[in-house]
Amino acid sequence: MKEGAAMLLGEYEHALDPKGRIAVPAKLREALGGKFIITKGLDGCLFVYDLQQWQLLEAKLASLPMSRKTARDFTRFLFGGACECECDKQGRVLIPANLRRHASLDKNAIIVGVGSRAEIWDAQKWAEYNEENSEDVNELAEQLADLGI
Repeated sequence: MKEGAAMLLGEYEHALDPKGRIAVPAKLREALGGKFIITKGLDGCLFVYDLQQWQLLEAKLASLPMSRKTARDFTRFLFGGACECECDKQGRVLIPANLRRHASLDKNAIIVGVGSRAEIWDAQKWAEYNEENSEDVNELAEQLADLGI
């Protein structure tokens, strides 16, 4: 991460209201700034970027050769689902219907800070993801150790 960039950390559970709004924890609101980007994420969640991180990602994707189908497909996936958002006076953000569908968000959600971005998960999918991957963490740590991490 660039110096001065916000570090997004923690795990927070919140309910979506009937209009599709979710409360963003104060620590994450502060780190994300007044406006931020929510887009389709991988593994069935949503990705949330502050504007600085979004611009860095945008620059990286713009440098990819558009002659490659994978670059075009991923750019469409990420940018096509993206929206600029801001919290209301109660600290809630409206998640557009297409993004709620992508992440199967209905009632209970988990917001997870993962360093340079946050992720929004359906609470049940988050629990299943953690259960499925709990045994893989040790193997993953070993693989990352080989990379010097």
